[in-house]
Amino acid sequence: MDPEQQLRRLYAAFNSRDVGSLLAATTEDVDWPNAWEGGRLRGRREVEDYWRRQWAEIDPTVEPLSISARADGRLAVNVRQVVRDLEGNVLSEGDVTHVYELRGGLVARMTVESSSG
Repeated sequence: MDPEQQLRRLYAAFNSRDVGSLLAATTEDVDWPNAWEGGRLRGRREVEDYWRRQWAEIDPTVEPLSISARADGRLAVNVRQVVRDLEGNVLSEGDVTHVYELRGGLVARMTVESSSG
């Protein structure tokens, strides 16, 4: 599977709350942003705990709009992000850029940039 297809599947898994598929797409020592609470997370367990906490409080949906390779080998995904409360009310909506570093075909690190990033 090519990296673009892999990332599109990652977003589909996130939006359907398929934690198993999400974690299987990351390295054991994945470095992930805690965009909701602040800081960074390290390792699958921390990332899984973060996602489960997040989904218990808010309902985020992230749709990839475009995926491009950067000169340094990282992949930039421009996404449309909509965050709702658990009753369906929109809390925030906008475009951001997620930047991925892959290692051995798995996500090793992700960062979040503004869409002008």
